[in-house]
Amino acid sequence: MMRRRTTLLTGCTALALALGATACGGGPVSAGGGDKALSGQTVTVAGVWSGSEQKNFQKVLDAFTEKTGAKTRFVSTGDNVSTVVGSKIEGGNAPDVVMVPQVGVLQQFAEKGWLKPLSPAARQTIDADYAPVWKKYGSVDGTLYGLYFKAAHKSTVWYSPDALTQAGVTPPKTYDELLKAGHTVSDSGLAAFSVAGQDGWTLTDWFENIYLSQAGPEKYDALAAHKLKWTDPTVVRALSTLGKLFKDKQLIAGGQKEALNTDFPGSVEKVFGPKPEAGMVYEGDFVAGVAHDQYGKSIGKDADFFPFPAVDGGTAPVVSGGDAAVVLKDAKNAGAGMKLLEYLATPEAAAVWAKAGGFLSPNKKLDLASYGDEVTRATAKSLVGAGDSVRFDMSDQAPAAFGGTKGTGEWKLLQDFLRDPSDPKGTAAKLESAAAKAYQG
Repeated sequence: MMRRRTTLLTGCTALALALGATACGGGPVSAGGGDKALSGQTVTVAGVWSGSEQKNFQKVLDAFTEKTGAKTRFVSTGDNVSTVVGSKIEGGNAPDVVMVPQVGVLQQFAEKGWLKPLSPAARQTIDADYAPVWKKYGSVDGTLYGLYFKAAHKSTVWYSPDALTQAGVTPPKTYDELLKAGHTVSDSGLAAFSVAGQDGWTLTDWFENIYLSQAGPEKYDALAAHKLKWTDPTVVRALSTLGKLFKDKQLIAGGQKEALNTDFPGSVEKVFGPKPEAGMVYEGDFVAGVAHDQYGKSIGKDADFFPFPAVDGGTAPVVSGGDAAVVLKDAKNAGAGMKLLEYLATPEAAAVWAKAGGFLSPNKKLDLASYGDEVTRATAKSLVGAGDSVRFDMSDQAPAAFGGTKGTGEWKLLQDFLRDPSDPKGTAAKLESAAAKAYQG
């Protein structure tokens, strides 16, 4: 199974993959002194991060070592975090802490009885410093197991300021204005949008932003839990709205066929690479990392974003993803692991990675000045400012068979819809059929 990388806040991992970079070594870090409270203990942390993300998280772990004396060891699991962690538990070699990238995986771990509830100290910090929605996504059956340390803002449309200025276009406030602006950009010689249709997860993100704004948060929650069927009129309406874009050959770089052959890094290249083919690309704030690291763009000057616009009079959506830290019950050093979680819950820990870049924190107490540039500060402010209206990526809440597997379920059906968007009702029926099977399983 290929898990979608919602956690790539600046696309560093996408970049690492593109360059063939390997994961950093996960050796123990030297302790920060023998007089510290946890001196002599080693906390093992497992997570999907590699490359730049792992390197920057290591800085956070090093700060924990400096503070407590505990050594740390990071183990990169690759995308299949649940399989790797499951096999380590079975082998009696459970890590102490796991950075879980999907709500569905956190729920799976809790249902299997693998997780330790968070300590009163961690709960107290989360209650004080995080919007309640983050507590909700970290809880299963009323028990809080997960601390969301790192978040993604997936309601950002990235654009080339030069392309929009040349077309005489300003950032749109509504979806209809977005399509209208797209036609103006197209008339000036560039396609409006680069769409990464080869990666089905990007298409689920398009759908989720439209659906959240158009149908509202209550319906979004119901559909995410499959308490609302995918054949519901609100789903058909959202697909029809998305179809307006998909079927308009003037708006998509290379048309539907080329979009289906374009992966996520390729979609960023079409806007910010050496031979631009489009003026805008929709995806999360991690687009900035690819634009900057791979194509040398100055964020805020050569590459900027506007919020995903409101649809049909709804509220502008804020869809998020993120990584939750959990402590495994069977871990040898679960006590020290919980101390790490208590540290990760603080603005002090978040500031370490914020300074390094490629990171957003849902912690309200983190000073925005900790972020290295104005654009990251703006995305962080938008994410925290959205409070309880933030909704976690819907497909990441679904069983993997429906919402997170290449070539099947929602990814595949939305790719089929991109290829031929003429029958929203038929697509909704196929989505319901696939969802019903996956949620029962």
